[in-house]
Amino acid sequence: MTTESTAGWDLCRTEGGGGTGNWNALKLPWEALERAAESWRKEISGVAKPWLCWNMNDNWCLVQQKLILEIGWTPIVGWDPNCGHSPSRLAPGAIAIDFNQQLEFPLLFPHVPIELAFLWADKLAFWHADLLLTRPKMQAAGKLFESLNQNEMAAVYSYGGFRNLLKLRKHRYWEVLGCVTRGASLDNFNTGCGWWRQWASHINKPADTTEQSRRKRYYNDHGSGIMYWKRHQSGRVKSIRESFIDEGHFSITNKKNYIRGSNKSEEMDLNFNLTDIAARFGFSDLLGPSS
Repeated sequence: MTTESTAGWDLCRTEGGGGTGNWNALKLPWEALERAAESWRKEISGVAKPWLCWNMNDNWCLVQQKLILEIGWTPIVGWDPNCGHSPSRLAPGAIAIDFNQQLEFPLLFPHVPIELAFLWADKLAFWHADLLLTRPKMQAAGKLFESLNQNEMAAVYSYGGFRNLLKLRKHRYWEVLGCVTRGASLDNFNTGCGWWRQWASHINKPADTTEQSRRKRYYNDHGSGIMYWKRHQSGRVKSIRESFIDEGHFSITNKKNYIRGSNKSEEMDLNFNLTDIAARFGFSDLLGPSS
């Protein structure tokens, strides 16, 4: 599907690993991340309820922005440089931030600003670029996120399919939909847990070798550290059931004969019809141009 020598998905496994949120692949010093987060904090000054969108596809992202604005939150739009560009259209009230301006990763996943939330936001909601919710579900999610205290978070609980139901070390919290507060994010960081993969190699991993060994026996994918934080570090997470997001998560996991492209943006157009989805979900009025 691509003539590029290094496709977007290949970058995740090679020189782009640090930008995916992977402790073993991070080459930048921690201080560089702190400086970048300080600039993000200034960009959202005065925003009470920021909700992170990741612009993988202009048309999908615009609908996400409008859904967020309807429930009184502010869309904060970032993007992956591997998919090309900043959003060509913003809904009135949305804020675009080049999260990669200082970091200069070849690709950038939203896990990076989510992991650093304690440095730049009091509360930060987020979702996947390929997730759409009906208006009633948007209202429910917004109320849940507003209810969080400053040491709590909310995220989708995933056990990774029926085959892993009894394999507790495989369970994780999934950033497909969630919200993190400054207090919870800071505690994740201080206890060496968090959202990034290979979290047993966290910059704040414990000095105790027995504890290090225990952490290495757990799943190392994104969000596994959050599950560990809840189970072993007294973390407070309000769980969102996967059934809540299933119908609106348009991904490889939910479609037979999924067509691969050079990157996620291309795949969204190849596999799903946004006009049909909007009609089925009852928000066709949100399709169309914004400035």
